Amino acid sequence: MSSKSLVIIPTFNESHNIGRIIEALMHLEEPVDVLIVDDGSPDGTADIVKELQEKYKGRVHLIERSGKLGLGTAYVRGFQYALQRDYTYICEMDADFSHDPKDVPKLIAEVKAGNADVAVGSRYSNGISIVNWPLSRLILSYSANLYARWITGLPIFDTTAGFKCIHRRVLEEISVDQMRSNGYAFQIEIHFRAWRAGFKLKEVSIIFREREEGVSKMSKGIVWEAIWRVWTLKIQSIIGKL
Repeated sequence: MSSKSLVIIPTFNESHNIGRIIEALMHLEEPVDVLIVDDGSPDGTADIVKELQEKYKGRVHLIERSGKLGLGTAYVRGFQYALQRDYTYICEMDADFSHDPKDVPKLIAEVKAGNADVAVGSRYSNGISIVNWPLSRLILSYSANLYARWITGLPIFDTTAGFKCIHRRVLEEISVDQMRSNGYAFQIEIHFRAWRAGFKLKEVSIIFREREEGVSKMSKGIVWEAIWRVWTLKIQSIIGKL
């Protein structure tokens, strides 16, 4: 039987992690379905997912895209998939175990209880909860979040968090098809659009761990997009074009 909760995981070359992350999610006490949006991984990520689809019929889903089209468009495609089906609680997470699958039920519970419309798995709401990051990356991330909060006014500490649970009514309201951001900027944009639409954001403290397998998708382009995109969002909100 299909769950009311869907965990969306974008992938590119995650063959070392994808089988383990799906197995971990399938064995949670809180039943969830999983949607992998794979950007044509040449390392066989999609083939591993297909094997697990046979094992967990109706609970593991796969969208294969033709190339590396980006995180933002992967999530938008995942959101469209969820809204076309009977999913109420729609989660985002990474494939590399930087987000602990055991935290997924905590995020869903906050939304189910009505404490939040968007429950954000936060690295910064209870001090700094990050393991194995170099100091330079920690400073960059923390500074980027301060910058985004200052410009947008967002009432959360971790504006760039990629681990969250969203009630479907939020995605129905904020016109996800119009979102064009990627990477950090995508996460800022979805939080900003939800908040400006009157939905409640709540941070749930998590421990974020640097990936052990695979290669980080971070790039200078992702950082620069986040820097200018927050100004675009702010201006659009002021002139009523968000």
